[in-house]
Amino acid sequence: MNSDMGKMLIAMAALLLSGATAAASGNAGQCPRDNVSAGSDAYRLTSCRPAQGERLFHSDAVENEIKRIKKQLKNEKLAWMFENCFPNTIDTTVHYRIGDDGKNDTFVYTGDIHAMWLRDSGAQVWPYVQLANEDAALKAMLEGVIRRQLKCILLDPYANAFNDGPTGGEWMTDLTDMIPDVHERKWEIDSLCYPIRLAYEYWKVTGDDSIFDEEWLMAMDNILTTFKEQQRYEGPGKYKFQRKTERALDTLNNDGLGAPVKPCGLIVSCFRPSDDATTLQYLVPSNFFAVSCLRKAAEILDSVNHDSRKCAECRRLADEVDNALKVYATYKHPMYGEIYAFEVDGFGNHYLMDDSNAPSLLSLPYLCDVDVNDPIYQNTRRFVWSESNPYFFRGTAGEGIGGPHIGYDMVWPMSIMMKAFTSQDDAEIAECVQMLLDTDAGTGFMHESFHKDDASNFTRPWFAWQNTLFGELIVKLVNDGKIDLLNSLS
Repeated sequence: MNSDMGKMLIAMAALLLSGATAAASGNAGQCPRDNVSAGSDAYRLTSCRPAQGERLFHSDAVENEIKRIKKQLKNEKLAWMFENCFPNTIDTTVHYRIGDDGKNDTFVYTGDIHAMWLRDSGAQVWPYVQLANEDAALKAMLEGVIRRQLKCILLDPYANAFNDGPTGGEWMTDLTDMIPDVHERKWEIDSLCYPIRLAYEYWKVTGDDSIFDEEWLMAMDNILTTFKEQQRYEGPGKYKFQRKTERALDTLNNDGLGAPVKPCGLIVSCFRPSDDATTLQYLVPSNFFAVSCLRKAAEILDSVNHDSRKCAECRRLADEVDNALKVYATYKHPMYGEIYAFEVDGFGNHYLMDDSNAPSLLSLPYLCDVDVNDPIYQNTRRFVWSESNPYFFRGTAGEGIGGPHIGYDMVWPMSIMMKAFTSQDDAEIAECVQMLLDTDAGTGFMHESFHKDDASNFTRPWFAWQNTLFGELIVKLVNDGKIDLLNSLS
């Protein structure tokens, strides 16, 4: 299947299976409001997925997985929400085609924003990778996502989100080196990590190493150059960003360079995964993610490309960042003991909080290969899920971590899911899943955030990453043998 002809045949099959029209309206990720007027009985209604002819992509393997999981779930609402959420990425955001180079090419919307974030797209399709060997069309689509991400990194390694071609957009007036292919140019470490994570997992699952071609090698050059530039050893570098805005966290101070840092081996991230500006620019969770992904890249470069120079460069940089995290990223908290700070600056300052968007401190074992039993992580976990974290909110509807992106009292379901992913306690996992079931506001989908006292007050009704992440969580729990736990929920 690695030949060009084989890929063309797979691609043609996938296009025939795909829906003919884009689910691009604002309600593509939710049931029509009149469908959920039945209140608590809403889940007895039929699926809230788009009609088959309006789905953007079809995968037999995904459909079979939905049937497998639903068959084991006795909780009707859970089964309904799983069927709605798990395929939401391929139903509503995946635009698959053959590129001008004759190779698979997949552009993935984030949902209600019709642009492709490197972070979101890598996370959105992640749960489907495990099914790739069961479905040639799905495998071709996933390969297309990776190839598109590599092309984006070659266009601009500092950008976080891209257009489907040189169309320009609302942020072209930002004071940075914008090009029409870029939707937004906020420098975030994790934007260069998620594509490596996805490519590595795709390779491990499928054995297909054809994606690690010349474009991959050039993309890795860009990644390494950018990471090293943003260690700031030789000054602030060429990246600057300013925006005319009323939101302080949508722009950088100090003439677009952000707060000062003292070079120490860590990598500057001017923005967080939430797309909000960092306060202290060494963002700790994203530096952990860089260590993890650089080591994965080194393995690929060694095993597939036999490029000893780039492999050694990745390993050296990973070790340097890892050692700097050990020295600069921890803080002795008076209540929780030694914890990881959210951000540091190399001068000795620490910002103690956590944000809901991943990579976060809570998500370190899920995303960054941090041992869940690491005592510092466990202390940190207790800290971030408490009122000691300024962005932890608890109310009558639910509790969890939010962030300044949405503001006070708004809980992100992603934080609840990350708590479940990283939990070793069945009662805690059950509490998390129950909270997710209870805060969908009758829509059958996850949202970006909900008010801690009123789940019907939510943001972003169509946010494919959160939907598919919920499906990923349920699949994991079923595969981990926690059927009884799931079926015990009300």
